[in-house]
Amino acid sequence: MDARAERGVFRVLDKLDISIKECRYYEAHQMYRSIYYRYLTKKKYGDLLDLLFRGATILLEHNEHGSGIDLAILLIDVLAKSEIKPNEEWIDKIITLFKSMHSSVPEREIFITNVVNWSMDENMKGHPLLHKKFGEVFWEKKELVLALKHGLHSNDGVTYAKMLIDLQTTRGRKSEVDLFITQAVLRILGLRNKQMANEVLNEYARSHPMILNEKGPPYSYPLLNFLWILLKAIEKNDALLFIKARRRYAKSLRRDPLYSAYLNKIAKVWFRIKKRKYRILKSKLDCILNSIISVEGNSEIIREKIQNSNIPELD
Repeated sequence: MDARAERGVFRVLDKLDISIKECRYYEAHQMYRSIYYRYLTKKKYGDLLDLLFRGATILLEHNEHGSGIDLAILLIDVLAKSEIKPNEEWIDKIITLFKSMHSSVPEREIFITNVVNWSMDENMKGHPLLHKKFGEVFWEKKELVLALKHGLHSNDGVTYAKMLIDLQTTRGRKSEVDLFITQAVLRILGLRNKQMANEVLNEYARSHPMILNEKGPPYSYPLLNFLWILLKAIEKNDALLFIKARRRYAKSLRRDPLYSAYLNKIAKVWFRIKKRKYRILKSKLDCILNSIISVEGNSEIIREKIQNSNIPELD
């Protein structure tokens, strides 16, 4: 930026400070935008990021939510253009701005979307720390559905389970205790996150007021037992155990029509079972079980068939 242009920017900055002191926030917002375009043209990213963060903070603090969020969106645009990767410092600054944003302002959703897009890795996933912090803010604001939406991608199974318990105990029915955790674990496994799925199930069972006194597994809730067996099957890479568990708990799994789609994805992701292969394995298992039934009463033959079938016991 040449000397003349530099002096012009300084003059605008001086006027900007006066506008803020005199509470002329619309005018200040327009000056911030004017400087944004000048700095962006000269690729003065560092100065521009400082300016936009300061401006967004000031406007949000004075309840100028539309203008403040506008500057916050420009801030994310500059982070992307300057190729700054997600890091703890900038994630903390972003969350600081987000905490001050009013939920009634439509542009808040645009801000969230742009932030997540900026943080995406090569697998098109938003940064886990960013999702974790978004989820925690939504949780504090009692926006539980949005909290869980972000918590799902946070890699923090313990906090996610606590959010899930909060949602279930405040908005769910007693009969749905196992439905909430089952859908959560199946979705997380569909995202290929075995560790988080284990953490969520363990914390939910340990902390939910309707389950914590149980010494499971096994639990009094069939779906919790299914989840426990499912995680064991994934740990052992045991496709037949997965199929057997799915058959054994078929009645409970029919309580939510979405479970079938989730389990088909899990079959593909964790056991490399496509629909056709699943039917073949299921048919093989049926033959083995029918064979066992046909010789019922002869314990020696039954034991031999079970051993040769290589199907693990569930109990």
